[in-house]
Amino acid sequence: MLTVGLILLVTLVASEALAVATVMPKVEADLGNIWLYGWVFSAFFLGNLVGIVVAGQASDRMRPVVPFVVGVVVFLVGLTLAGTAQSMQLLVGARLLQGIGAGALPTVAYVAIAREYPHKARPRMFALMSTAWVVPSLIGPGLAAIVGARFGWRWVFLGLVPIVIVCGLAVMGSVARIAAPAVPASGGSNVRDALLVAFGAGVTLAGLEAAQWYLMVPLTIVGAFILIRAFRTLTPPGTLRARVGLPATVAIKGVLAFSFFQADAYVPLALTSVRGTTILFAGLAITFCSLLWTVGSWIQERRIHRVGPRSLVQQGFVFTGLGIVLLMVTMAPGVPVVLGVIAWALGGLGIGLAYAPLSVTGLALTETGREGAASSALQLSDVLGVALGTGVGGVMIAHGARAGAAPQVAILCVFAMAAMVSVVGVVLARRLPERLPGDGHGVEGEPGSSDPSTPSDFEHEVEEFIAGAAWHGAGVPESS
Repeated sequence: MLTVGLILLVTLVASEALAVATVMPKVEADLGNIWLYGWVFSAFFLGNLVGIVVAGQASDRMRPVVPFVVGVVVFLVGLTLAGTAQSMQLLVGARLLQGIGAGALPTVAYVAIAREYPHKARPRMFALMSTAWVVPSLIGPGLAAIVGARFGWRWVFLGLVPIVIVCGLAVMGSVARIAAPAVPASGGSNVRDALLVAFGAGVTLAGLEAAQWYLMVPLTIVGAFILIRAFRTLTPPGTLRARVGLPATVAIKGVLAFSFFQADAYVPLALTSVRGTTILFAGLAITFCSLLWTVGSWIQERRIHRVGPRSLVQQGFVFTGLGIVLLMVTMAPGVPVVLGVIAWALGGLGIGLAYAPLSVTGLALTETGREGAASSALQLSDVLGVALGTGVGGVMIAHGARAGAAPQVAILCVFAMAAMVSVVGVVLARRLPERLPGDGHGVEGEPGSSDPSTPSDFEHEVEEFIAGAAWHGAGVPESS
């Protein structure tokens, strides 16, 4: 029942994400203010940052069903306000509130997997959760396009309200069975730091988007300072340096999200505004991307215990980068537009190979009783990567519009940055463990094999203890 509940939980999130991404060109045509296009995505994910941290902290102190219920209610309020918004500014505000509620949902799912499933079953659970994107990806974009054309884009938001209510009630019974930690986590509240992360990211993006240099420079510097200081307190020590182990895993999760979603958010806009396709055709690119994401997730489920996370994550970055480069080629006149669908299917395969192994690795390196904090850090880095990736893309679109440049130029710049970040990800992935703790180190990672050149299970446990102590306030200096 818990497995079914978690799959429904992901279906709920997937339906919203795919529907909104597909219909956004129509929203922009109705409400105008293209310079706020990226903020519709960024506001949602900035709100996610707050919801993720609050839900993670609450899950380490009480039953996870409490943050889950609060998250669903706030998410419903955000959907209702988004569907009734009369301006792009109000829509951005509604998406911020919607994001706060939605942030609790993946964190609760991660906590459930960490506490209720054995080590060997976790890769399969993440694969099953990716499979939950199949039905929404098959019918979501097309249905959103049809609803937007026949009834108006507002019903893409309002029509999700009853779906969220049904899924929320179905999941609540399963999540309610998960007990609180035997020893509740100690320490103060991280809500302030979560708010500062969201605020700092928002100020940074606002600074980058400012038309005047005397606003751009100070806002960007101040925003980045606030963001970095708060982010460091919410993640394992060494995350910003991608230190080997859990810190590198958390950091790379953000890099992957930045690269993939910076491109993903603008695929429909690129295909409709540059190549003149319909929203329905652009939705096909999102659909095939989601399907190949699922395929990649099942490939990693079968291979992660044999080849380890490092190899899979590197391969994922390579496929994602290749897909983005092919999207750039698709923007050229005369190139068959179907290449855009093929390109983003490759991008989906790439993130499918890399995304789940990072989650599995992070949970494998987490000490018992701190699953909420680890899940929060992984999701925080993930969502911050999405917010900054889509936000920086929006900055490029806005500056291009102010300069009078053709949409193709700004979109190509967005895709080029996303491709370069994927190259960075390939390099950083070398800091991930070759094998998951407990998988062994022999041929193809079979348990029971040994290799004198690799650390023993005991050494892994010592390293995990030191990392956990430094992170969770046991007073061990980072240099230890």
